[in-house]
Amino acid sequence: MSIVDKIIVPLDVSTEQAAIALLDRLPQVTFWKVGLELYVATGPTILKHLKERQKKIFLDLKFHDIPNTVAGACRSASEYGVDLLTVHATAGKNALKAATEAVQQSPSPPQLLAITLLTSLNARDLAFDLKIPLELPEYALQMALLAKDSGINGAVCSPQEVGQLRQVCGQDFILVCPGVRPTWSQTGDQSRVTTPKQALEAGADYLVIGRPITMSNDPVMAWNRIIDEVSV
Repeated sequence: MSIVDKIIVPLDVSTEQAAIALLDRLPQVTFWKVGLELYVATGPTILKHLKERQKKIFLDLKFHDIPNTVAGACRSASEYGVDLLTVHATAGKNALKAATEAVQQSPSPPQLLAITLLTSLNARDLAFDLKIPLELPEYALQMALLAKDSGINGAVCSPQEVGQLRQVCGQDFILVCPGVRPTWSQTGDQSRVTTPKQALEAGADYLVIGRPITMSNDPVMAWNRIIDEVSV
């Protein structure tokens, strides 16, 4: 897999027109993420645009509900031919297993990924706000292992945890890292970050890199700069 195919760019915009404008401006991007904001605004229409352009799709809706509802949502999402699809690990083993069984009924099932812990959260949030009595790396690992034991294909984790997850969960477990920031960009609301090159060297399969590219004054230059940096 080439470096270009490992970088997923989020379509974190609020309208179909803005999304299409971004697609037009960055034709060299092969893998796009559609999250809650855009999907709620456009529904599956944006997925059709991406399929028409022969792009790969990461549908990041983070399903979190009772097993029957999660299964139904995953079954419906599978019909769009997306490549990656997310569920929350904290939905529990029954919901994760239901999701796995649901997508297997699709002619072209997506790879299911479990959200371990949002990259906007830090160790203090975990301990004081969520009242979880585990160290953050241990918690992320436990969520990944729960997902793997439930038949989920991979996990979404911060680049700071990816090395441990790769070592414990094995080479076939897909690891996708948001919270990746080049040294020349701001971290924004991400708490647990590394550079793209560090994340790939630690074992990430895919990197989600949004604002350093999409909010740049020159997105094409930012994209090319990141590709050059991780290719060295």
